[in-house]
Amino acid sequence: MTLSPSERPDAVDRKLLDILVCPITKGPLEFDAARQELISRGAKLAYPIRDGIPIMLPEEARRID
Repeated sequence: MTLSPSERPDAVDRKLLDILVCPITKGPLEFDAARQELISRGAKLAYPIRDGIPIMLPEEARRID
C-alpha cells in the first residue's frame, strides 16, 4: 500500500501549505520535512508540526537565524 503525500508523516498537504501564513508577518511559510516545522523567514520563527498538526502559536515557535 502506498500513501499519498498528504498521508505521509513527513509531508504537509500542499493545499494546506498554500493557505497557511505566518501569524506575525502574514507571509509565506516553508516546510522543513527533516525537522517537521513550518519556517517563517520574515519572522525568523519555526512553527512545530505535532502529530501532523501545525502549531501556529508564536509562543510555541522556535527562533531561527
